[in-house]
Amino acid sequence: MSKKKLATVWLGGCSGCHMSLLDIDERILDVAKLADIVKSPVVDGKEFPEVDIALVEGSVTSDEHHREILHIRKHCKTLIAFGDCAVMTNVTGMRNYFDLKDVFETSYVHAISNDHIGLVPDHPSLLKLNDKVVPLQEVVKVDFVIPGCPPDADTIFYVLFEFLNDRIPNLSEAKKLKYG
Repeated sequence: MSKKKLATVWLGGCSGCHMSLLDIDERILDVAKLADIVKSPVVDGKEFPEVDIALVEGSVTSDEHHREILHIRKHCKTLIAFGDCAVMTNVTGMRNYFDLKDVFETSYVHAISNDHIGLVPDHPSLLKLNDKVVPLQEVVKVDFVIPGCPPDADTIFYVLFEFLNDRIPNLSEAKKLKYG
């Protein structure tokens, strides 16, 4: 059996889901037997390659995230929304309650010294924030959801291991399992 290709991506979120992924500890060796991790915040790949499974943490907050999630969906067989920000925007979506102009003014105008009043970042190399933060499924088809803020390591391992073994995970079964 050939190894699958696995990618993990961090969009608009806090990286807590990736920290929980690292908490699978030595079980990463079980994952590595079945998959090559070809893209991840901890792997220095620049381009998103063709993969079997993509774990995507975070919500779509900007033009860059929007382009990226479309690219990811096109280049993966199974897209997993990884954590509550990916599923329902969670903390990143809190700015949806405010006008984006007010968010910028509060963050960049009022929070900075008087020398820089009115200096809102605006450069072609910077991402452009969307008016509203949206969960992944509002932009692309999501094949599976790992809930949690962040999801626990046992659930992450269970879901990965099931998909890597060509099985569809049953999250109610994951709660019954205890690893390590």
